[in-house]
Amino acid sequence: QVQVVESGGGLVQAGGSLRLSCSAFGRASSTSAMGWFRQAPGKEREFVADINWSGTQTDYGDSVKGRFTISRDNAKNTVYLQMNSLKPEDTAVYYCAAVPTSKLHYIYWGRGTQVTVSS
Repeated sequence: QVQVVESGGGLVQAGGSLRLSCSAFGRASSTSAMGWFRQAPGKEREFVADINWSGTQTDYGDSVKGRFTISRDNAKNTVYLQMNSLKPEDTAVYYCAAVPTSKLHYIYWGRGTQVTVSS
């Protein structure tokens, strides 16, 4: 069993930055790839970024490439999502996930944290 908890969301103006944190607790968490997804009202869930267990491989969704950076600190069981140059279209609930079964499917999910970008 892995517990996933996100934090760091909030309200920011367009062009600003936020850093989301995701703490994962459980035996599998330190050796698991982790992912960030987001879902805006009325839209499907969207892949944002993922990172392998060692932090040496990352991948990003096309809409956030060059603006967002995913990283992890396994000593703290924490994954980060640094979001720069935020746009109103980045407004969504951001979810962290652990233990993937495929690129877009994970076993454990957090409850999400709201990010709102004002224009």
